[in-house]
Amino acid sequence: MPELNLPSLRAAIATVAPERLPELFTEMQTAFDEAGKNHSIGPIHLFYIRWGTIVAIERDPERSARFHAAEERMQTSHDNAEVRAAIHEIGTIMRAAQQEVEALNPR
Repeated sequence: MPELNLPSLRAAIATVAPERLPELFTEMQTAFDEAGKNHSIGPIHLFYIRWGTIVAIERDPERSARFHAAEERMQTSHDNAEVRAAIHEIGTIMRAAQQEVEALNPR
């Protein structure tokens, strides 16, 4: 896992999900603008946590495949039980990834 700072996250995203770099930069700008407006580092912290979680998911090919398959099922299925199962799978994967990120940033 990369450190939770912009250079490390940018390099990690460039490696594991380069197609998402424009999204990273757009969200970075939004987070920094919001932080300035609100005189708070909260938006920047949330930005780092979000993108750290994305890296944690995308750097593991098996986890990434499960995550994206669940996203696809959630968006395309017309079966309520299948949609609920997909949402549960997404949540499980995201919680595990967020725990990895939180381990990097103890309070």
